[in-house]
Amino acid sequence: MKNEGRNSSGILSRRTFIKTSASAAFSLAAVSMKSGKLFAAGSDTLRVGLIGCGGRGTGAVKDCIRSSDGIELVAMGDLFADPLQGSLSHLKSEVGAKIKVTDETCFVGWDAYQKVIDSDVDIVFLTTPPHFRPLHLQAAVAAGKHVFMEKPVAVDPVGVRSVITSSDLAQQKNLAILAGTQRRHQNHYIEVMKRVHDGTIGDIVGGQCYFVIHDKPWLGHFLKERQSGWSDMEYQCRCWYWYNWLCGDCIVEQHVHNLDIMNWALGAHPVKCLGIGGREVRKGPEYGNIYDHFAVEYEYPGGVRIHSMCRQTDGCSNRIAERVVGTQGAANTDEAAGSIEGQAPFKYTGPTPNPYEQEHADLIASIRAGEPLNHGRRIAESTLTAIMGRMSAYTGKELKWDWVLKASQLDLTPPQYEMTDLPVEPVAIPGVTPLV
Repeated sequence: MKNEGRNSSGILSRRTFIKTSASAAFSLAAVSMKSGKLFAAGSDTLRVGLIGCGGRGTGAVKDCIRSSDGIELVAMGDLFADPLQGSLSHLKSEVGAKIKVTDETCFVGWDAYQKVIDSDVDIVFLTTPPHFRPLHLQAAVAAGKHVFMEKPVAVDPVGVRSVITSSDLAQQKNLAILAGTQRRHQNHYIEVMKRVHDGTIGDIVGGQCYFVIHDKPWLGHFLKERQSGWSDMEYQCRCWYWYNWLCGDCIVEQHVHNLDIMNWALGAHPVKCLGIGGREVRKGPEYGNIYDHFAVEYEYPGGVRIHSMCRQTDGCSNRIAERVVGTQGAANTDEAAGSIEGQAPFKYTGPTPNPYEQEHADLIASIRAGEPLNHGRRIAESTLTAIMGRMSAYTGKELKWDWVLKASQLDLTPPQYEMTDLPVEPVAIPGVTPLV
């Protein structure tokens, strides 16, 4: 067989995988049959495989096991052995009886994701750095697996288009895709959004959303001293948060939560945006090539404008919240509370179950009912909302949604997936960085 599209290690590049898998995916769709229950035959036990064994993946496994009965973790994969072993040790100590992983079902390396998918699992958790999400989702859907995937789900328009294709195929195959947008499963958000959609605040005329926080939490997790023997690629993958090809920048990696809420409130995605941003505090090369602040104005259908801000700077005020303004009032949400002010005031005072567990309870219940949830296209659109804002800020250009989704060729994939030299792309300069 030809080795076309593979690097010297025989691993498919993302570009080649995305190009070739769409046709294969549709071929699979043609012969697939809808199935009410795709988990282990004769059993209500659902077997989980974890791809990406960092803090978020480890936490997601615990959340899922605590959310529902009959969940077992049976396979794990990561690019590196040390986070996998650390995660496995932690999970055994926290939820030991539910961890059925063996030495034979622990996989390390570039192809670890495929080995987990090929294991006897019903659901795969995709919790690697966001860059790899489109590739891993395609492989999971092609193999007929249900999916929980963290947000964001891509770092560039090419990746978003791939996720949309995979999500549509999953719909045909009756497979679940649930994203880590826990606010969508949080009671006070749900109740406030019901009222917004019922017209309690009148016609929406504008709004604001914020992910404005301190920097220190990210320094401890992702600012690591480079070890002897680490290649550029290994260093960047281990410190992935600081590199836009891996994380998408803070507007994509974090602020996507708030932008997802605005899309939810308006029942639409923006039609265009104009953004600014920069790197005011992060000066050294250890911070990779991402910005530390963004401000973007998004215009939605009907001329509704939403102002968005995200920032990571110590010594400054914090705000993680959303506000939707209507002709008869305003809706306010944050991580802890939800309320409506105006002609029909409301304040949520009901129960507050853990949304990180609730999202998994909803996923498991949908699979067992034979009506699997598929939120893939929705989170792809919210991810593109954030990517579009980053692209506008990086280049200084006003952008239209249709062009970004359908025409942009921006693909942040590195030349090859190998532990080798990988020069860091320069920090974007508005007015100089080209629009691709």
